Amino acid sequence: MIDVSNLSKSYGDVEALRDVSFNIGSGEIVGLLGPNGAGKTTIIKILTGYLQPDKGTVLINGLDVLEHTREVQAQIGYLPETAPLYPELSVQAYLKMMADLRQIPEAEQRALLSEAIYATGLQEHLTRPIAHLSKGFRQRVGLAQAILHKPRLLILDEPTVGLDPTQIVEIRHLIRRLADHSTVLFSTHILSEVEALCNRVIILMNGEVKADARLSELEATSDAVLVLEQRPADAQNLLQRLPQVQGVGMFKSHDGFPAYRVLGRKTEKRDADGGDLCPAIYKLAREHDWPLRELRRDVRTLETVFNELATPGNAATNVMTAAEVAQ
Repeated sequence: MIDVSNLSKSYGDVEALRDVSFNIGSGEIVGLLGPNGAGKTTIIKILTGYLQPDKGTVLINGLDVLEHTREVQAQIGYLPETAPLYPELSVQAYLKMMADLRQIPEAEQRALLSEAIYATGLQEHLTRPIAHLSKGFRQRVGLAQAILHKPRLLILDEPTVGLDPTQIVEIRHLIRRLADHSTVLFSTHILSEVEALCNRVIILMNGEVKADARLSELEATSDAVLVLEQRPADAQNLLQRLPQVQGVGMFKSHDGFPAYRVLGRKTEKRDADGGDLCPAIYKLAREHDWPLRELRRDVRTLETVFNELATPGNAATNVMTAAEVAQ
């Protein structure tokens, strides 16, 4: 659905994007993640035809955005971070205006308007001026206009800003339903939103793609956690000598027992078992009769991955291998 190739864009001396490339298939829900200034908004503006790149190409459903801007925009539903609303209009009048601007035939408008209104929970607010709505409900109005024409591609910039926890859950359910007939790309600063909604994430740092992979791949790790009842004098050295081990760190478990975080070596290609260190550690523990309490693979969250990518020269990841995994 989206094919971005070698995209670059500069604002004067500031390089916002640098040779960015990625592909997104139909029906995917993809999170576009990155700190402020990473280039997320610039990519969205280029995808929607509001900004021209300095270099590179963007195809939406096979159409070049620069050559077929109107045709591409007709297939996109877009909700910017600040929804383009007319506060003096009622919700109903605004959505009717958007249907007319979308050139939706009158015979189809009633059904599409009704579907968008009920999907976003606006049925009790149709006659209210938008100016009198809370921020959360104004966000719903913006989302309703974005899905009104059942777009092939839905681009959302911070879609849950201003919503209360109940509304956030409702919007998550709505986005999942929309993915049945739309590809969804949304930009957010909220890592939990990506974990709750996405099966894939693209992480931008300083205008470059630092990771592009499924969440399961990004969060995968060969690292292990070992918890013992007592601390053997030679445990750390013996663990360090295992051929698959890059490093060993010591800490105390939540219940006060001695514990070790064992870091696996990074390899270009994963083994059939995914590089699991647990069998080798268990064998070592049995050989030396260590009093074992717990042995498990370590758990990495999206927050951990994001922080590792944001920290130059991080020893634990060496700038993540998620992009390599995806390849």
